[in-house]
Amino acid sequence: MQTVLIVIHLMVVIALVAVILLQRSEGGALGIGGGGGFMTGRGQANALTRATSILGAIFFFTSITLTVLANWGRAPTSVLDRVAPPVSSPSAPAPGGNLLDQLQQLERRAPATPAAPATPEPPRSQ
Repeated sequence: MQTVLIVIHLMVVIALVAVILLQRSEGGALGIGGGGGFMTGRGQANALTRATSILGAIFFFTSITLTVLANWGRAPTSVLDRVAPPVSSPSAPAPGGNLLDQLQQLERRAPATPAAPATPEPPRSQ
């Protein structure tokens, strides 16, 4: 179903580009528009305008339908479900709690080593 709709969508896109390029330019912003062509006159302009609007509506319909089909069987997911859980090490705090609780747990686990008093080195003789 999706492949058929993609083929139809591509044919509509090609036809839409062709119909837009066949239309007569109304501006002369760059001086390249206007002039005569094989389709001149007001009747052809109405037909091309109508064809453009119909092809545009079909383009939007096929685009929305393709989007719905692509997401039809997909279950809602969260970004947080895709994140791998952190690897815990023996010194890592237990999950849960706020940052202060985790820091207090780390402090309790760390061995208490008394800080050695800073003693100045004796001067060296030369």
